[in-house]
Amino acid sequence: MNNTSKNGVLFMFNLCLFFLIYRVSAADNSKYVPLDSILLDCGTETEPTDDRTWESNFGSKYAASNLATSKSYEASQWNHSVANIPYMTARIFKSKFTYSFPVDAGWKYVRLHFYSSRYENLRASNAIFSVSTGAYTLLRDFSVSQTSKDLNNAVIVKEFSINVDKGRLNITFIPSNFTDSYALVNGIEVMSMPDIYSSANGSAVIAGAKGVSLIISSTTVLEKVVRLNVGGKKISPAADTGLSRSWSEDSPYIYAGETDSANSSLAIKYLPGIPSYVAPESIYRTARTMGPSPVVNQNYNLTWVFSVDPGFHYLVRLHFCEINSDITKVNQRVFQIFLNNQNVENKADVVAWTGNAGNGIALYKDYAVRVPRGEGKQYLSVELHPNIASNPKYYDAILNGLEIFKVNDTTGNLAGPNTIHDPDEQHMDPKSIAILTVVVGGAAAMYLLYIVFFVLFRRKRQGDSSATVRPPFWLMRCLYGNSTLQVSGKTNATRGFASSLTSDTCRHFSFDEIKAATSNFNEALILGVGGFGKVYEGVIENGTTKVAIKRGNPLSKQGVHEFQTEVELLSELRHRHLVSLIGYCEENCEMILVYDYMALGTLRQHLYNTKNPPIPWKQRLEICIGAARGLHYLHTGAKQTIIHRDVKTTNILLDEKWVAKVSDFGLSKIGPSLDHTHVSTAVKGSFGYLDPEYFRRQQITEKSDVYSFGVVLFEVICAKPALNTTLAMEQACLAEWALYCQREGILEQIIDPYLNGKIAPECLKMFGEIAEKCLNDKGIDRPSMGDVLWSLECTLHLQENMEGDGGVSGDVDNEESPFTKYENNNSDAIPSGSNGSGNNSWSSGVLPR
Repeated sequence: MNNTSKNGVLFMFNLCLFFLIYRVSAADNSKYVPLDSILLDCGTETEPTDDRTWESNFGSKYAASNLATSKSYEASQWNHSVANIPYMTARIFKSKFTYSFPVDAGWKYVRLHFYSSRYENLRASNAIFSVSTGAYTLLRDFSVSQTSKDLNNAVIVKEFSINVDKGRLNITFIPSNFTDSYALVNGIEVMSMPDIYSSANGSAVIAGAKGVSLIISSTTVLEKVVRLNVGGKKISPAADTGLSRSWSEDSPYIYAGETDSANSSLAIKYLPGIPSYVAPESIYRTARTMGPSPVVNQNYNLTWVFSVDPGFHYLVRLHFCEINSDITKVNQRVFQIFLNNQNVENKADVVAWTGNAGNGIALYKDYAVRVPRGEGKQYLSVELHPNIASNPKYYDAILNGLEIFKVNDTTGNLAGPNTIHDPDEQHMDPKSIAILTVVVGGAAAMYLLYIVFFVLFRRKRQGDSSATVRPPFWLMRCLYGNSTLQVSGKTNATRGFASSLTSDTCRHFSFDEIKAATSNFNEALILGVGGFGKVYEGVIENGTTKVAIKRGNPLSKQGVHEFQTEVELLSELRHRHLVSLIGYCEENCEMILVYDYMALGTLRQHLYNTKNPPIPWKQRLEICIGAARGLHYLHTGAKQTIIHRDVKTTNILLDEKWVAKVSDFGLSKIGPSLDHTHVSTAVKGSFGYLDPEYFRRQQITEKSDVYSFGVVLFEVICAKPALNTTLAMEQACLAEWALYCQREGILEQIIDPYLNGKIAPECLKMFGEIAEKCLNDKGIDRPSMGDVLWSLECTLHLQENMEGDGGVSGDVDNEESPFTKYENNNSDAIPSGSNGSGNNSWSSGVLPR
């Protein structure tokens, strides 16, 4: 071989070697390869096979304690949605037990897997124990069953980041000092991780502590609180960057905000110095922004809220990547960042952080916040608000990913306050329960008052500006219901605006008549209290007619507009499924409304948190059909389209024959004229039911009522409130949680236990589809109320076919709608006339998209 040939071969060899090294380097940069990776299936004792990911406990090579002091048990409750390995078996400890894992020095992810179940003859409530490693307490008096109930999830994964300075990691389980308590664990993961959280990677400024940063060192232990793919879908451990992390959706933690995604042609690059295994590329390809309206954006905060333990510092990592193709320069999108109302970043500008390198550059910023000591769980909020003083091109904010970690205290403790009591303690007697109810109620009221002051008096720091930031709309609505209405004016001392109404449409009562009807507003006659005021049971016509009398708070100047709207609308509306307004009183600056008496109260009073017996499924369907008829009449049967704007289970009332009637029209709005598609109006409604599109755009249509009614449908079948902040964040909002279960095909797992086995499968399937279509994010994709009504009647037919009832029952079949006639005894009947959707081509009973 001549020299030329040798040189050519050498060149090709070097070229191949270069590309091989490049490919390996590129792979190493995108995927982290852990030196230590131990997955122990603690409850399985069979000899492992070569193809198993999880090691069995066979021989227990990791046991530092006597293996005979522990025992393997199988779970008594099998759940098809839970993986067999490692959850269907558990290792039970009746005394202190230590696992010892041989590992290299350095940072490790430690994940403890628990499955709440009864294990043979052991009571699930007795699984109360502590977990420690070295000088650090990870869990103290931790109750698997109680935590499972709080999270509404049988599987619990506790993740910690621990630095190991020696060649062994010890994890010790200690049963608590309660009778028959024991410790358990289903699986343990120990995995090497890169040093991505320590202060060497950047300082984390503590909110409210000027110039002070949180130090994350080799002696720090972190516990993961949340890890979110903001604006995107869940990312499984297998799709992570070699670190086996799970990234959840952020929807359970945020109320409003638009999702955004990068164009597929946009190449995501990581800021120099940031390894790509810090977060998957998919994190940076989606985001939450505030929406297109600069006016709306300047008046609310993009807000996430999390439940955390008090008395700890928290590391908050925010991931950013500017993915809008129109935003490539500095000062185009500038915003502020607040943690628990403390400004940690006044001029956040993602493009500026990249060194003006344009869009598509991934980076993260670390901050910290101290959550003060207190009783029970506290809240940690992350809020973004446009920096108006910077005069940016877009009044907007953006966030792509979010991680929160609890930091151990000075004693090495990570365990939150213990709320678990001895499982063997006796039940309280009724008197004790009554006393406790008063105490808890008073404490709740004080806490609510604290939140009100927190919201009303917080300030935003915008340069030297002292202007206030409006509280997040969802929090305002959650706190005040409908009483936060910004209206002005008051009624006259005697007769006012409504005096022109004739007595045959709406009767005017004197104040003396109202006092006589309510025995001078006797507190014993109160039926309920709402945002407008108290509702009393009363009698008129010499005691022959029972009525409900709603009295506006006389000390408040709010509610005038709602009072006027209610009188003007209801005096003109008469329908079997609308609550009838009998009259009103506006003397002595009073605002009083008199309605037909609804003997059975609100629909909500028969679904949950009640002593009333559960309603049979068929009767629930008839109630939903009645409410749908009332709303359909408002949308299409009245002189003008009327949008209710506050559809919820407390505004659906039941008379003595269980006939449903829609009530409370104080927020109602006349719909758009024929040449308009929507009405622009300030956002009002109730949190948990509010149409997200209406909130974003401040444009309302009758489809906003359809969204709220979809929430009602899920409330009816699940017997769960629209909002329950005591649950895990992903389950706190019923609309989000039920919609997820419906789309995953597991709705039957969260329905009212009373209904198990009592709903025809076809009926359940169709009912879930109706609710799902109602909750479409875009109004144009939702059905009309006519479509919903038609489908609900189909579900009733399906249910009656199973029960063998034959035709439709009285309230459903014998009443003809005032605007649409339905063919009786024909499940494929098409409503004649317009149903408001322009789509009557139905063939299978499934709502059109």
